Amino acid sequence: MTRSAAELRRDALRIWHAGVEAVRSERLVRSALRVEGNTLWLGEEPLALDRIGRIAVVGGGKAGAGMAAAVEQVLGSRLMEQKRLAGWVNVPADCIRPLERIHLHAARPAGVNEPRPEGERGSREILRIAESLGPDALCLGLISGGGSALMPAPVGGITLADKLAVTRLLSAAGATINELNTVRKQLSRLKGGGLARACRAGRLAALIISDVLGDPLDVIASGATVPDDPSTPAGALAVLDRFGARGVVPPAVLQYLESRRHEAEGNRPCKSPTRPASQELPGALFARVTNLIIGNNATAVDAAGREAERLGYTPAMTAATHSEGLADDVGRHFADTAMAMRDRPGNSTAAPDCLITGGEPVVRLADESERGLGGRNQQLVLAALRRLAPDGAHGIALLSGGTDGEDGPTDAAGALLDAEVLRAAAQRNLDPAPYLARNDAYHFFEPLGALIQTGPTHTNVCDVRVAVVAR
Repeated sequence: MTRSAAELRRDALRIWHAGVEAVRSERLVRSALRVEGNTLWLGEEPLALDRIGRIAVVGGGKAGAGMAAAVEQVLGSRLMEQKRLAGWVNVPADCIRPLERIHLHAARPAGVNEPRPEGERGSREILRIAESLGPDALCLGLISGGGSALMPAPVGGITLADKLAVTRLLSAAGATINELNTVRKQLSRLKGGGLARACRAGRLAALIISDVLGDPLDVIASGATVPDDPSTPAGALAVLDRFGARGVVPPAVLQYLESRRHEAEGNRPCKSPTRPASQELPGALFARVTNLIIGNNATAVDAAGREAERLGYTPAMTAATHSEGLADDVGRHFADTAMAMRDRPGNSTAAPDCLITGGEPVVRLADESERGLGGRNQQLVLAALRRLAPDGAHGIALLSGGTDGEDGPTDAAGALLDAEVLRAAAQRNLDPAPYLARNDAYHFFEPLGALIQTGPTHTNVCDVRVAVVAR
């Protein structure tokens, strides 16, 4: 089938949007939580409502607002009143909406994916609610990507500024989310199973939308509802050593981690006054915990593939299950694969003419004094553009976008590229190399009208990339 450049661009965007639509948080919650008579179904597990005296909702993440709204829709006004439903969910400020019983708390401004004092205040309320519940209560945890930044609760002796300094240092050095969370969990009252250990309900059931490749429960939003967290103080120190951070991070952080490491190696019970009291209580008092992943990157990639087939393409699809490396490298490889698909000899209808991949690469940041504006998806597409520039990208349209609608500290989900974008860049004498070097892809693509801007999508399952070709 011969497709014009405009059709290729339109189709690439339709395919990407179909992937995002499939992981809308409201849809995912309604598919996992339902009421039938006197039974509340949690996935395939039935919970008898007559044995539940109260329902509370806590959590945080970029998908939190949609998840909370769906919980209220599923339960309905009568059941919410009967079970005295109340709740608190930390979300970005631009996701706030009025709900009937669950409070949505603005834990950070839009586009600022870092822990803030307002998030710390909200996290204290989340812990208070969890600790106030009794054995007849059901606590529903709503956990999604971005929860680590939205639910900061530093241990005693560590300030929010200390944690922020560590996060910024590791992020700028290109640490993976697994490495970053290994450190953050050790410095938090809520992360690393802290919420599960604090909860005094008879049952804690967490609905989780995964933004981590491979869906490790202990890494998604730093594993707040995973009681047996595998991370250790020694592991956190090893991450800091790997990135040469020992002489850079705040001294209080190193002192705390070293103290915790010595206690762990000595197999001595913790006597530190900074240890959350709830973690010292006997295990019998802990809630019974269920963690249920209701959506992930593969869910979005599969849905995008179905839309590609509906549009007449033969898609090849893959969702990464581990770290992909640098966005620049992923972008160049994506461009090479698109050219190979387009230039494949013959006209076999079985040969792919659409590539859909999911993942989450990292960006090695330039020095802050020269750093521009952008995110990993925009960086990836700019690297692909540089690869395609000599070729002209004829017969190719490709894009990469974050399913949460945010790419780095920008108002764009990502960027798109085709022959028209390349021509417009050439007309403006825009050289991609310096923009790549200073992580300034936003200002490269903005005047070209090539940014993907969706606003908050109320979900977060990493990134989806689409390339379509006309042979």
